[in-house]
Amino acid sequence: MARFRKFKRFLFKYSLIPPRKWRPAAIMAVASFVGLGLYIIRLSNAASYLSDDPQACVNCHLMTPQYITWNHSSHREVAHCNDCHVPHNNVFNKYYFKAKDGLYHASIFTLRAEPQVIKAKGASVEVIQDNCIRCHQDQVTDAKMAGFVEDHYEKRTDRTCWECHREVPHGRVKSLSSVGFQIEPIRAYTTPETKIVPDWLKESMNEQKTAQSK
Repeated sequence: MARFRKFKRFLFKYSLIPPRKWRPAAIMAVASFVGLGLYIIRLSNAASYLSDDPQACVNCHLMTPQYITWNHSSHREVAHCNDCHVPHNNVFNKYYFKAKDGLYHASIFTLRAEPQVIKAKGASVEVIQDNCIRCHQDQVTDAKMAGFVEDHYEKRTDRTCWECHREVPHGRVKSLSSVGFQIEPIRAYTTPETKIVPDWLKESMNEQKTAQSK
């Protein structure tokens, strides 16, 4: 109780509590601000960004081509988005980079200022390159590679890995018009009763299978 009174005196001392006649309006304003913030957090599925779930990246639908092409690549089995796109030298740097990058992406998306072609910026390029080497250390340092890859040392030190390995892991073409229909349901936007393949198509496929088996 004494601590509460001390805290209350602190608030009054620094005028952090409005005069009595303004308190109802102040309470309403603060409540509205907090409620709006919680609504935005819920609407944007912000909690998912704390995880390593790749589907968090398609909360913003602009990343759908990147998600689909990764989901159909060989990297899908061994590496998720965070394995390549955030630093792994320590946990604090990892979440600091995620927060900084996420706020930038959210701002650009909200302002509708996204470019026609999405490219990694300087800081992201450095992180991705470091993660390529981190995962492929054995291949990068294998002395036998120098025997059958021309200028192997120069090619692995003077340029980024994807200048040669261009189709890993997102493929050559990454536009919305090229990746086709997203057959895998995105959990954040798919209700349990949603059906990716309609009933009439399932029946038609079963009839074809039955006819072929006879």
